[in-house]
Amino acid sequence: MTDSPERITLAGRLRNNFLTGLIICAPLAITIWLTFAFIDWADSWVTPYIPERYNPQYYFDIAIPGTGLLIAMVFITLIGFLGKNLIGRSVVKFGESILHRTPLVRTLYKSLKQIFETVLKDQSTSFKKVGLIEFPGPGTWALVFISAQAQGEVAARLNADGEEMIAVFLPPTPVPTAGFLLFVPKSRIIMLDMTPEDAAKLLISGALITPPWTPKTPLLTERPGDGTPEPA
Repeated sequence: MTDSPERITLAGRLRNNFLTGLIICAPLAITIWLTFAFIDWADSWVTPYIPERYNPQYYFDIAIPGTGLLIAMVFITLIGFLGKNLIGRSVVKFGESILHRTPLVRTLYKSLKQIFETVLKDQSTSFKKVGLIEFPGPGTWALVFISAQAQGEVAARLNADGEEMIAVFLPPTPVPTAGFLLFVPKSRIIMLDMTPEDAAKLLISGALITPPWTPKTPLLTERPGDGTPEPA
């Protein structure tokens, strides 16, 4: 005689329904809150500089969320368009020449410009690939975002033995907004197929959310430093 299935009490049903509703509502509510928080932040920066006659709030006497953000996007796009023609490039070069002569400001401006040019240019592969490295010691693996090949003095000093070095960013869990910049030999990195978005989900969730993956061929893993492939 088989045991009868365990009956769920009313309190248990209410608890399960509450958790199901929480799973549905919480991500939606947080997404909406973050979206409006970003819009309000952008509006608070841009709206005070909009002349009243160009501000829709002046005519409708109500706050219209997103007005400042929309105007900022149009303004940035217009600057990008003007910066591509001869006159616009001349104005940009003149402004940059003034910044380059200003102490402290020139260092900050050059650094920020180089970062944005590297990350946003179409050919850039920075932070578009994900890998695994042994950290903090052998046998323990950490998820990293591939930044770029080592360059300049770092490359000259670390590549002296012919080993190509790669700059990687190692973020913490569960808030991957800061982390460590590491230079790792290319042969010591296991490249992954997952996207940076899936890697971010894995990090933020503490490995509770694992992206689906189907290998195209039978997987053979090669441990860094060992040329013998082994079945996964």
